[in-house]
Amino acid sequence: MSHNNNTTKKILLVTRPLQLPWDEASKVFAFNLATHIENTDITILTHGTIKDLKIANGSTITQKSIYTGSENDFTLYQKIRLLAWIACNAKKYDIIHLIFTPTKLNSRILSFLCGSGARRPHIIQTIATVREDLHGRIKENLHTYKNIFFADTLVTYSQFARKNLQKAGFKNVHHIYPGIDLKKFHPTKKDEQLSKKWHLKERDFIVQYNGEFSRLGATDLIITAFLEVWKDPQNAHIKYLCGCRIKNTKDQLKKDQILSRIEKAGHSDKIIFSDTFHGNMNTLYNMADLIIFPVVDMKGKFDVPLAMIEPYACKKIVVASDLPVFKEFSSSDINVIIPKNSAQALMEAICTAAQNPARNNQKEENAYTFIHKNFDITKIALHYQKLYENITERSHKST
Repeated sequence: MSHNNNTTKKILLVTRPLQLPWDEASKVFAFNLATHIENTDITILTHGTIKDLKIANGSTITQKSIYTGSENDFTLYQKIRLLAWIACNAKKYDIIHLIFTPTKLNSRILSFLCGSGARRPHIIQTIATVREDLHGRIKENLHTYKNIFFADTLVTYSQFARKNLQKAGFKNVHHIYPGIDLKKFHPTKKDEQLSKKWHLKERDFIVQYNGEFSRLGATDLIITAFLEVWKDPQNAHIKYLCGCRIKNTKDQLKKDQILSRIEKAGHSDKIIFSDTFHGNMNTLYNMADLIIFPVVDMKGKFDVPLAMIEPYACKKIVVASDLPVFKEFSSSDINVIIPKNSAQALMEAICTAAQNPARNNQKEENAYTFIHKNFDITKIALHYQKLYENITERSHKST
């Protein structure tokens, strides 16, 4: 392994382009980690240059502009550029930290490109989710998963994933939550300019969903629930703020479908589409009186969705499905839990919250405390710093 005699560690964060738009959770986390971890020499991969980059104490950040775009969909051309650059530069680093969803193909290629033997850097994979929907159950397809999760050290975002991997026989598996920058997420008043833009009134009760149009199984469920809510004229002040962005043609089709349902029912004045929100997400979250995340499945998504975690930091009540993966950060003490795939339960939760907004004040406070204890990026960065230090210490001893 290539390393210096001093304690500074040379770390390469392998990610999608760290550049605008900040609309992909792994990009946001990687950027937050790079700018908060101390006493480390970090290289990040960008498209262009990030100006006015904040750097933590004792650290240096080198920006390598290897990408030619920062598209929503990570194109084949950008992936080829990434792999070619790693092939030429991998052995310059003590640790290569992979922060994106691994597949059979990219894991096989990266394992080869990172080299072997004494000069091979230590590989870390941060695992957002385990894709049993694609690759089958872990224990029954262990060979496949060992090829995908080939790194020397595995880090899972959820305890749920860590336990599943350890039960299947994986070693050196750590759990570290994806930290968020709590300086950027906090309670504020509703933005007056957005209220005017969206024609909102002071008495309007805003219910917000920040998921996806064509994935997660929530879109049609939500519209069904709202159509029931709006059957009562007294609920006309309850508005739906759809915080989903259009990423592909399927998303556009789904948006058109739900808009058609709303218009046919005569409620087009009660729904707002933020589409791709170019402002601060803290501003968007704080437009809501209630956040909903009634997803049916989390296939291909973070085990720990930021669409739940970040609103907690804004003291927002979150209505979430009772998915097993949510149990470690979703409980009756901090949010409202409903059965998955139940439009009736969602409708009741919305109406209850709108009729008595103060009833969940204690949950809001508990959620706020929970986030500050478990998801503060400054604390999460310390966990990774310790992990990096332990790895380089072992490497130095072995050489």
